[in-house]
Amino acid sequence: MNSVSPLDFHKNPEGLIPAIIQDENTQKVLMLGFMNEEAYQKTVAEKKVTFYSRTRQRLWTKGETSGNFLWVKQIIVDCDQDTLLIKVRPEGVVCHTGADTCFDEKNTFEAPFSFLSALEKLIKQRFEEGDEKSYTYQLHQKGINKIAQKVGEEATETIIEATNGSIERLKEESADLLFHWLVLLQYKNISLADIITVLEKRHRPQS
Repeated sequence: MNSVSPLDFHKNPEGLIPAIIQDENTQKVLMLGFMNEEAYQKTVAEKKVTFYSRTRQRLWTKGETSGNFLWVKQIIVDCDQDTLLIKVRPEGVVCHTGADTCFDEKNTFEAPFSFLSALEKLIKQRFEEGDEKSYTYQLHQKGINKIAQKVGEEATETIIEATNGSIERLKEESADLLFHWLVLLQYKNISLADIITVLEKRHRPQS
């Protein structure tokens, strides 16, 4: 979790600052709450979002009764040090109405390509967690030769389905190929952004 600049809780007479809650993966805004200094410190310490309830006049950890916690992944302070952007991993729905967000939006990816960024992060997480049951971690432990071999195998199977197979199987094999390619890139510490940068340079008109 990122360190943050000193916060100015004194601009508001009640000692509160707004906290915008955003899903780390989908980038959807989930809700808006308020924190006093105690709520903020509790949020940082426990890595679960805690607000100050203006109606109940007490600290309130989101999910304390429902179990739908907001797990903190990053905290960002605005330029005036009086507003927070908190990126989270939500556990369950966010709104008390049962909706995904307090703005009655589905908490889904805006575009299919944004899912690839989330998958890239998940692969990195699997590498770091070291869970022996994880297929991704098992590949990591076997090293680059095995990972490269899997990319080659999936590429061959994709070609076979493309030239002499079904559309549905082609989709499946393409998904397998893409996943193992992302694993390979992550193993070599190359990001999707790096690949996109290369493509963008190639696309630019030559001066």
